Amino acid sequence: MAVAPPRPKDLALSALRAFEAAARLGSFALAAAELGVTAGAVTAHVKALEAALGSPLFQRAGRGVVLTAAGARALPEFTLAFDALGAAVQVLRAEAAPRVVHIATLPSIAQLWLSPRLPALRAAAPEIEISITAMEAPPNLKRLPYDLSLFYGEGDEIIAPDVIFPVCSPSLAAKLQRPEDLALVTCLTDASWAQDWQIWAEAAMPGANFTPRGPMFSLYALAVEEAAGGAGVLMAHQALVASHLAAGALVAPFQQRVTLPGGLRLWSARPMRPGSAVQRAARFLQVAGARV
Repeated sequence: MAVAPPRPKDLALSALRAFEAAARLGSFALAAAELGVTAGAVTAHVKALEAALGSPLFQRAGRGVVLTAAGARALPEFTLAFDALGAAVQVLRAEAAPRVVHIATLPSIAQLWLSPRLPALRAAAPEIEISITAMEAPPNLKRLPYDLSLFYGEGDEIIAPDVIFPVCSPSLAAKLQRPEDLALVTCLTDASWAQDWQIWAEAAMPGANFTPRGPMFSLYALAVEEAAGGAGVLMAHQALVASHLAAGALVAPFQQRVTLPGGLRLWSARPMRPGSAVQRAARFLQVAGARV
């Protein structure tokens, strides 16, 4: 009786995924962040894969990694495969829970722009369930389980312009007559948008060599509340402070405004089926953005 040769052992899917992410991003640390594991775990997966193959896939170069010839030839096929797998998973999620819409967005957008609009969205479409995940950078929608991504950036699908200008409490605004007066008061800065003050100052008072003096915040929503409480002048993003301006809690002491490239961007990695929960939620947010 013929004896079949032993079947080759399959390569671990987790190791292949770690290889593809590290190869595409050029970094074990970035791959770990995308996959939600530690850099050590990515390193261990890659080493195990290299041992199973009997061939190196990376050359270590300083803080980054460079693909070997074998790794470079394999990467495009793996990227296509994992993109296709991600798309298939999303189709399965949508079929299993067709009324749930998962949105990834900045914490500041979630707190100051998206949250105030959710009651109207629920009233307009009570059968739709909205799930929001706050994160500091846009996710890879081809791989991660989010239907919509809402971040500031450049590209298509801009639903509101990104306009910046100083805001403060009405009592503090009464002390400001011209932009140069900002040198005499506390200026609040958000760590993620620290360059905003310089961009606006170059337009409002060119040549003044203005440097804001005041605390730095890692939470933009907290900086907004501090500005409303009279703690200082904040460089605002219009869409995020619109409700505070409308209520009179914040005012703009100067007329000069600067429109940054791009804007509030809402996008999906896949075409939205007409009439689906994702398409209806996206349409609602697009209309809401146009009202800013």
